[in-house]
Amino acid sequence: MSRQVSRDTAPELAVRRLLHAAGLRYRLNVPVPGIRRRTIDITFGKDRIAVFMDGCFWHGCPQHATQPKSNADWWRTKLDKNMTRDHETTRHLEESGWTVLRFWEHEDPTDVAQVIADVRKSAGRSPDSGVSGSQPGNGAPEPQ
Repeated sequence: MSRQVSRDTAPELAVRRLLHAAGLRYRLNVPVPGIRRRTIDITFGKDRIAVFMDGCFWHGCPQHATQPKSNADWWRTKLDKNMTRDHETTRHLEESGWTVLRFWEHEDPTDVAQVIADVRKSAGRSPDSGVSGSQPGNGAPEPQ
């Protein structure tokens, strides 16, 4: 498990590129205030917005999660603890006044970035333009 990528995954990078192209600035892997050894993937600190990009396997996606057949009991316990930790982290942050946004790795990065930009805009701190999948230089195909 130590070889599993936990930061800078492809879905995270895609969303971050779109956010940056839209003029949004953020911090990465910020410690969760008041909880040791937990980090927020993308943070807009002044607005108290925490964004988590959850992997389908590790965080129990209802659509894509799989159950390993080998050592099944150990894995079930491990994955259940991950989901419990996610709920605890979300609850802790929300009780501390944070807006928590959680997305699955399989979600479209353009859609994810747009939701984040909309939430940020409603907090009163975003550029006038939204996130568009067809902005030059972000690698997205032109709309048809």
